Amino acid sequence: MPPASLVLELSDFAAGLPLAGRLMALDVGTKTIGIAISDTTRLVASGLETLQRTKFTADAEHLMTRVRTHEIVAIIIGLPVNLDGTSGPRVQATRAFASNLGGKLALPMLLWDERLSTVAAERSLLEADASRKRRKEVIDKVAAVIILQGALERLREMVRVSGAHCGE
Repeated sequence: MPPASLVLELSDFAAGLPLAGRLMALDVGTKTIGIAISDTTRLVASGLETLQRTKFTADAEHLMTRVRTHEIVAIIIGLPVNLDGTSGPRVQATRAFASNLGGKLALPMLLWDERLSTVAAERSLLEADASRKRRKEVIDKVAAVIILQGALERLREMVRVSGAHCGE
């Protein structure tokens, strides 16, 4: 079984990425998991789906299937830090989820501060005039897109500063 220590700090995560390949982002909630993936050049994040959670084993199997299907090279998991920067029960649950998923997948993982991603997703859906029902169906997927796009931009910024090449 792969070690759960595959959850890395940003610099180690970035350094270990192959030059190209899709990244997957997860917005892990208590009832659903929003899933987004990047293109192989890591320029654009797109929503994939919202998974209705059941048991961890079934959720992990579903995610592993998506990883294989889309040839994912790394995973970014939104970390629901409180607005004041403190960690609450949801942070602990997300860390546990990442650790357990790390036991199933031999992929590098990054926990990404997702403060305000759901708020931004809600605002985006309201601006798109999505109905309340539609917003409820896609909010977590859109939040995963926002998490992934933010991470992609940060990774590109790190590459520009270091002068290395990472999918550009």
